[in-house]
Amino acid sequence: MTTQIKEQSAKNAGWRVLLCLLMAAVIGLAAPVQADVKISDITRLHGERRNILIGWGLVFGLKGTGDGGSFLPAMRPMMEMLKKLQNPVALPELTNAANIAIVMVMVELPSSGISNGGKLDVKVMSWGSATSLKGGTIIMAPLFGPNPELGMFGQASGDVDLEDPTTPNRGIIRKGASIDVDLPVKVIDETGHITLVLEDAAAHRITASTIARIINDAEGSNGEQIAIALDGKNVVVAIPVNEQIRSNDFISRILQLPVRMMPTEARVVVNRKTGTIIITGDVEISPVVISHRGMTITTVTPAPVPTQRSPVLNEKRAMSLDTIGNGGAKLRDLVDALDAIKVPADDRISILEQLEKSGYLHAKLVVD
Repeated sequence: MTTQIKEQSAKNAGWRVLLCLLMAAVIGLAAPVQADVKISDITRLHGERRNILIGWGLVFGLKGTGDGGSFLPAMRPMMEMLKKLQNPVALPELTNAANIAIVMVMVELPSSGISNGGKLDVKVMSWGSATSLKGGTIIMAPLFGPNPELGMFGQASGDVDLEDPTTPNRGIIRKGASIDVDLPVKVIDETGHITLVLEDAAAHRITASTIARIINDAEGSNGEQIAIALDGKNVVVAIPVNEQIRSNDFISRILQLPVRMMPTEARVVVNRKTGTIIITGDVEISPVVISHRGMTITTVTPAPVPTQRSPVLNEKRAMSLDTIGNGGAKLRDLVDALDAIKVPADDRISILEQLEKSGYLHAKLVVD
């Protein structure tokens, strides 16, 4: 008898252990998965930004697709260039020069900076009436920064390639820009601080405070607070005195630190031009009946009964949504429903705007 009791007790204990393991597995599956990212994935260093050099030049060698001799903005610099080359001509002599075009050139500098002698791509855009830059060549176009008084930073030259045949008056010169000065990026201010700027998608006071705490735990000595979250966008970090000689190593360590991402803010981003709808976070909509251009979609459960005053205009284009069991719905289900009945993108965007305007869309709506 005692042996049977012990065996039964052991079996019960085994079932309890198995049940606990199953419950843990279910809870683990139900819990939202939060991935770690590096600080560098969601921030940039203040000072690392997009910089542009611009200038103008002449494209030669066009097959009759240039600005033409009557376009004086192109002919005057051509006349001056020939004069400098000891071959002076008068403007009337350039009347038939349709193989030349005046262009704007633009070079985007890398956010990490560039050194003297660096090569970059050049974007070329026609200023005048040139119909195509195909087959053209730029001899030398000076490159300037936002303040031309600082002088020339480099020059652009080379053969122009057309990236898009549908816009033949725009082109690119691969590695056609030669930089003549050092253009470093300054990320450390005069007081020995760097500022981490959170990308818009990650900008939040909670995330900024989390980043500051992670940096302090990893790099602060004796409880020293070297990082402070100024707001949801900026985290200021003081480089310790003993790290300032090798500040690049310190900054690299900071940028490699992992961050556990918080749940994403409920946001709906709409691009009118492309008809794209991006949903982030767990966006919900309140119980509502949507009637738009002959279709009716309801998030009320059960669905309202059609009446003479409120008919369902098209039974095949009417459906009910209730994925959370309390008379509401997830926006993703609404978008899937609109997709199922092939609602055009413009109509989807109009519905989202009206939901947000009426207060039934529980998310931030951003329309580009």
